Amino acid sequence: MTTVTPAQAHLHLRADATYPFDARGVAKRFRHAAIFGALDVLQGGEAMEFINDHDPLPLLEQLRSRYGDHLEWAYLERGPQMVRIRFSKKG
Repeated sequence: MTTVTPAQAHLHLRADATYPFDARGVAKRFRHAAIFGALDVLQGGEAMEFINDHDPLPLLEQLRSRYGDHLEWAYLERGPQMVRIRFSKKG
């Protein structure tokens, strides 16, 4: 039997090895833990498309401290009500 964590429940692999993660559906108090969990299970060369309702600047600083050069990100959309960021894990 396979166990799926809450972080993994929001991930569905796309053909290009990019997993969507819509943080808007995760309770605010669980968001950072869920995002860390999702990024922790990514393999080198895989990516996660993160969707949120605001620009997560404090989170990005935490990610920089936690993952250093092993994680890259780029904004796909940076609007006032929707932010999309592609996180890529280096191999």
